[in-house]
Amino acid sequence: MAQIRRMDCKVEVKSSADRFFDAFNTKAHLMPKMSTRLISDVKLLQGDWNSLGSVRMWYYASQGKSAACKEVRENVDEKNRTIVYGILEGEISNYYKTWKSTLNVTPNGEGSLAKWTIEYEKQNDHVPEPLNYCDFYAIWSKDVDAYLLNAK
Repeated sequence: MAQIRRMDCKVEVKSSADRFFDAFNTKAHLMPKMSTRLISDVKLLQGDWNSLGSVRMWYYASQGKSAACKEVRENVDEKNRTIVYGILEGEISNYYKTWKSTLNVTPNGEGSLAKWTIEYEKQNDHVPEPLNYCDFYAIWSKDVDAYLLNAK
């Protein structure tokens, strides 16, 4: 019987919580510049860059291969620095029936803690746990952090 699973991926960054959250909340169009190792392009397909329900197509590197996914912004809570993204289609859908990523950013000392929560349902029992996506989110977070620190 299929079930929704959950995995948390935590990354400490040096940027302030507000600045780091803002990069993901309002600057998706700049992600190819912020994370050149992972994000090759992002295109707006529906809505505007920052509205709920907006749909974007991401082109990225996953495990050394080019991949793409269509994502929708499902929810944003600016007060709690939280964004929820849903995957509509793409490489991830080949392995997981459902996929939702939530980014929550909290102050942590002089920097912040970026917590990515993945909620997913495997296509079948042979599909591995998405540990490589925790690595992806960690690298992406560190890349964005480095960009923000250098852009002061």
